[in-house]
Amino acid sequence: MISRVFDFMKKSKSSIQLNNTSFLDLLPSSSSTKPKTLHDVFINHRGSDTKRNIATLLYDNLNARNLRPFLDSKNMKPGDKLFDHINRAILTSKVAVTVFSPNYCDSYFCLHELALIMESKKRVIPIFFDINPSQLDVMIEKVTCSDNEIQRFRWALQEAKDTVGLTFDSCKGNLSEVVTIASDVIVERLVELEAKDEDV
Repeated sequence: MISRVFDFMKKSKSSIQLNNTSFLDLLPSSSSTKPKTLHDVFINHRGSDTKRNIATLLYDNLNARNLRPFLDSKNMKPGDKLFDHINRAILTSKVAVTVFSPNYCDSYFCLHELALIMESKKRVIPIFFDINPSQLDVMIEKVTCSDNEIQRFRWALQEAKDTVGLTFDSCKGNLSEVVTIASDVIVERLVELEAKDEDV
């Protein structure tokens, strides 16, 4: 059954539709090339909290399963335009994993990514890493962003809180186990999406 996911990925068209608009129409006008590759999974995380543990382990586990995960430190190269590259990766991913951690809500980048994930109606698998969903709130200063952005970020956080996720307490839990469970869930979601596409 999982091989069907990979067959589907090979047959995917390079032009993606989002709300009846071609993804290429969403790219900056200076970009005339089509995205070369679709990512199966976008990993949204706070680097200072999770890059050296769960985010990289999850990336490696998914990669070992022949999936195409996106993790900024693994997929981006010097000279890449940060927002363009990240936004394109989000919009061309099938599902997203959001790894919430104690310093996640302090980051404009994390919250921007989360909002774009939710706005593009991705299937999201939240992982609450050393934090409870009730603790999530926008912590960046109003000086940093507008009231509209803060409202957008709060909406995205609420959407995430309302989604069933995985929890992990680093004082008690087994990191390898949560990475394996998360990877299994991601594969299930990809298979479900493939089945939906076949029905259309």
